[in-house]
Amino acid sequence: MDEDLDPQVTGSTSPPPGAPVKVLRFRLPDLPQVRHFAETEARTAGMPEEAIGDFVIAVNEVATNAVTHGTTDGRVRLWVDDGDVVVEVHDKGEWKPGPMPGSVGGMGLWVARLLALDLNLQVGSGGSTVTMRFPGES
Repeated sequence: MDEDLDPQVTGSTSPPPGAPVKVLRFRLPDLPQVRHFAETEARTAGMPEEAIGDFVIAVNEVATNAVTHGTTDGRVRLWVDDGDVVVEVHDKGEWKPGPMPGSVGGMGLWVARLLALDLNLQVGSGGSTVTMRFPGES
């Protein structure tokens, strides 16, 4: 099994058996490709058009956090589970607490949590993984 896809290594939520998983590795300069990837895969999964913008914002916020607060590179995995689109962003950095009251910026996870049906954060010695679930087919 590919170490990068092993849930024991990444601390990730596993896709259903046999579900196709799309993967994109990225660095800070690749964030436009992350947004394009998210938009394209959301459409492919049948996500309602009016939900795609919020989905792309959430993925971008979490991916930006991964490469600005985590490590220099990250990975996005995306799959469909029970009609919903599940996206996972992983970096190998160490978890740092969020912004302090009165901070400007640093609200990426908060924004993503508001936009997603569900958001799960897992941290540990293997890095940080944010898994989000969004409504899929309309």
